[in-house]
Amino acid sequence: QWLSPPEAIEHFKSQEMRFAPPQFYELCRLCNFSSLQELHKFSSERALEGCERWMPVILTASDGYMQLLPGDELYPEDPDYTGEKRITLSTDKKVEDLMKEGSIFHRIVGKNISDLAVYVNIQAKYKHRNPVMINSSNSDFKSRL
Repeated sequence: QWLSPPEAIEHFKSQEMRFAPPQFYELCRLCNFSSLQELHKFSSERALEGCERWMPVILTASDGYMQLLPGDELYPEDPDYTGEKRITLSTDKKVEDLMKEGSIFHRIVGKNISDLAVYVNIQAKYKHRNPVMINSSNSDFKSRL
């Protein structure tokens, strides 16, 4: 069954479908486009701009986790691209407290596999579009955005 990105996210919210955090992020990014033609036009226009290699870094909190992405204020300067360093970030703080303390976000926040939210307030590189910030649950940390 084919679904639009917003429809797929609705199925995710109702727990009819499951997505890993990177797929949830990309679905939120696809929500910027109302049609396949619009997406095709955008991708054709920015195709030569370049791309960026990302390595999500997981920060485990007392009640959930964050996948930190490049540009986030908590993202390490030297992420472990090869898996040799085994960087593990953890804190006793709650996710909500980390969100209230922060101001520069590029992260996927989760309490469990079916409770995800994307928070981005940085400029996307290479003329990309930031994801539409969609929360899959009732938790809401938008007060700092």
